[in-house]
Amino acid sequence: MAVKIRLARRGRKRMAIYDVVVADARAPRDGRFIEKIGSYNPNTDPASININNERALQWLLNGAQPTDTVKAMLSYRGVLLKKHLQIGVLKGAISQEEADKKFDAWKEEKEAAITGKVDKLAKAKADARQKALDAETAKNTARLEAIQKREEEAKAAAAAEEAAASEEAPAEGEASESSEEETQG
Repeated sequence: MAVKIRLARRGRKRMAIYDVVVADARAPRDGRFIEKIGSYNPNTDPASININNERALQWLLNGAQPTDTVKAMLSYRGVLLKKHLQIGVLKGAISQEEADKKFDAWKEEKEAAITGKVDKLAKAKADARQKALDAETAKNTARLEAIQKREEEAKAAAAAEEAAASEEAPAEGEASESSEEETQG
C-alpha cells in the first residue's frame, strides 16, 4: 500500500485550515486517513505549522512519501534534515551525538530567524499604528486651531458690533435728550 503524507482541507470558505495526515494514496483528499500528525494554518503571518516531528520522522523512515507542500513544511520544521542525519547514523557515517549537535545548531538558527521575522512584523505593525496615530493627532490639532480661530473671529465680530452699537446708542441717546429739551422748552 502506497502511503502519503498530505494535507486535508477543513475550515470555511476562503479561511481554509489544513490537517497534515498520513493516508493511503488512493483515498480521497478529505477522506479516510491513517493518522493525523499536525495542522497548517496559512491565514496567519507567518503561517502556523504544528507537526508532531517524531511521528512525521517515523512515517518518513517507514517509507511514506510527502506531497510537495508537506515536503516544504517538513523541511521548514527540520524533519527532513533530521531524517537525513538519522540515515547517516544508521549507515555509520556520523555518530548520534554529532547528528544531534548538528540538528540543535540548525534548530537554534532557524528559531532565531523565525523570531526575527515575527519581531520585524510586530515592529512594522507598531510603526504603522504610531504613524496613523500621529497623523490623526495632527489632523485633530489642525481642526482645533481652525475652531479656535473661528471662535476668535466671531468674538471679534461680536465685539465690533457691540462697539458700533454702543457708538450709535449714545448718539441716539443725545438725539432723544435734545428732542426732549425741545418739547419742554
